[in-house]
Amino acid sequence: MKQVHPKQLRAELKDCLDLSAKEPIRIQRRDGDSFVLMSESKYSQIMEEITSLQRRLLGMAEVVAGKISDYELGSKSRLDRFNKKPIKK
Repeated sequence: MKQVHPKQLRAELKDCLDLSAKEPIRIQRRDGDSFVLMSESKYSQIMEEITSLQRRLLGMAEVVAGKISDYELGSKSRLDRFNKKPIKK
């Protein structure tokens, strides 16, 4: 990850934006604060992955807490709730 200072970012904005499409750029201030410049598509991918991992973690937490029940053959399908219901006229 390339690192730039805010002054360098201002001077080379176009080049930094072009580079950020390929890899994130770390912007380091003198006071120690850091920021990351990246493309919106990369940011979206990261956020989707975080959401997916959170869902998996929530599912595993339910398993550990015992909030699930065993599936028995012949019982109502877990997917029945997704079947379309006939429209009443």
